[in-house]
Amino acid sequence: MIIYTFPVRTTFIDRDLEMISPVAEIKPLEFTQSPIKLPFFFILQFFQLLWFLPRTSQYLCFFGGYHSVLPVWFAKTFEKKCTIQAGGTDCINMPEIGYGNFRKKWLRKATVYSFKNCSIILPVAEALVKQEYSFDPQINPKQGLLNLIPGLRTPIQVIPNGFDTDFWKNLGEERNTLSFISVATGTSNPSRAMVKGYDLIEKLAKDHPNWEFTLVGDSNYVSPNSNVKVLGKMNPSELLKLYNSHQFYLQLSTSEGFPNALGEAMASGCVPIGSAVGAIPDIIGDSGIILTKKDLTLLESQIIYLMNQNLADFSKKASQRILTLFNFEERKKALLKALTIF
Repeated sequence: MIIYTFPVRTTFIDRDLEMISPVAEIKPLEFTQSPIKLPFFFILQFFQLLWFLPRTSQYLCFFGGYHSVLPVWFAKTFEKKCTIQAGGTDCINMPEIGYGNFRKKWLRKATVYSFKNCSIILPVAEALVKQEYSFDPQINPKQGLLNLIPGLRTPIQVIPNGFDTDFWKNLGEERNTLSFISVATGTSNPSRAMVKGYDLIEKLAKDHPNWEFTLVGDSNYVSPNSNVKVLGKMNPSELLKLYNSHQFYLQLSTSEGFPNALGEAMASGCVPIGSAVGAIPDIIGDSGIILTKKDLTLLESQIIYLMNQNLADFSKKASQRILTLFNFEERKKALLKALTIF
């Protein structure tokens, strides 16, 4: 049995469970993101891992952090495999915007211990391994695991996310003109909103009152602009309809690993506009805009240029790129092989 630990359950977790459960028994164990609850969850997790130990063949962790310390320790102590999927914040140190595991002393120690002592690391993007960050000049350019953990010797294999393009697809419906959509959770927290690029989106909305913006994922987020519509969390079917009613998808994050919503939106025919961070440039390719610097004027000029192109062609390119390069089955095959169960 595989023990799968994670700080919070997301669609990414559900997709992994969908990939693994048909071929191997897997037990999901959710941890906590609350600092106050940490002592309780460490005790709870210890006894959970002890209880399941006789049936456990290996451990799988989503991100490195507090929740991965005990699975890594159990794996080393009882000579079992422990795999960590690195996803973003666990490979980043950006105290300038309040983001990244490495900006907090004890979380940094937990993250470093986990990555140094696990069996293999599976980042979702090459940029999480090592990158020279340049999007926002106020932020330290040295990012990624190899920059933040000098001498890291744990084997690393990049496995990008994959998408079910039988579900996420262009429905051929008419899209609202000059319409933009972005999806992120937790954006009522100002630092989280900045990480997800909402500061740039709000400036765009202010400068272009005739453009329509839809921000999905946190109903408590408050926008100062009347042309910004805020919606809470949506189920996949609702998201599919929303993507298909918008022309453009905005992923203007200050930092990212591999944003799932970007891939979903592109597969659904949205023309992507994204920042040059994490895997975003690799995902978008030539199917949209890649903003190399956090510069509003540059962003506006690129969007206006894009609006004067054949958007139908860009939409087709976006869908085809996800289908070809980031297929659900390809990720499934690579993940199962890395876990040595395929």
